Amino acid sequence: MKRLLVTGAAGGLGKAMRGRLKGMADVLRLSDIADMGEAAAHEELVVCDLGDRAAVDRLVEGCDGIIHLGGISVEDKFSKILNANLLGLYNLYEAARANGMPRILFASSNHTIGFYGQDDYLDASAPMRPDGLYGVSKCFGEALASMYFDKFGQETALVRIGSCMEKPKNHRMLSTWMSHDDFLSMIERIFRVPRLGCPVIWGCSNNDSRWWDNSAVSYLGWHPKDNAERFRAEIEATVPRPSAQDSIAIYQGGPFVDDPIFEED
Repeated sequence: MKRLLVTGAAGGLGKAMRGRLKGMADVLRLSDIADMGEAAAHEELVVCDLGDRAAVDRLVEGCDGIIHLGGISVEDKFSKILNANLLGLYNLYEAARANGMPRILFASSNHTIGFYGQDDYLDASAPMRPDGLYGVSKCFGEALASMYFDKFGQETALVRIGSCMEKPKNHRMLSTWMSHDDFLSMIERIFRVPRLGCPVIWGCSNNDSRWWDNSAVSYLGWHPKDNAERFRAEIEATVPRPSAQDSIAIYQGGPFVDDPIFEED
């Protein structure tokens, strides 16, 4: 690709992947509303509020692909989620439609199915069971992407990210963890496969205790190599095991199921 857009570049995952994405395109166009630091020689930094339709259209112009990590990533007031995750995503898809429909990786979430139990093993056909307004916003995003694919042919990878970080931090993440290396290899396959469509991809590594079945997207040729099991002994030794009645031990969404609905000011 000549130019790859990464939204949410100042967020935790955006920062972690920024250097790793250097070889994906001649130019990385990085966007956020927060400070992104200094631009490297191959980078363009663009401050953009996803709720600003005209600004998003300018942001997408000239891009060959989009990694959409932007938006609210935790439970929050509906007004904030509405602007960034609903209106902002609509603006992104309209901008993509007006600018050649570059392929999109949409960072969805395991919180679209957070109320399933940890004894459930899910494939992409499982009905959504969001665990909060944030999860609902990701359900909206997946539905929006599906409609744009069916109506206009806009290809999108709906990546239900589990826990993408350097290493798992608790017992639940032994099932949900995705390494940065495995995420990078997924990104590479998403943008290189001849035909993508609009698939749901479970964003986790090759963990022994994973809850999610990715067999429906075997055509991508993505084979995650890391396994959270190598951290089990460390977690068992350093992280107290939750009680059997704790949401983090019952639900796939963990403590998100307990989050309140935040009141507006």
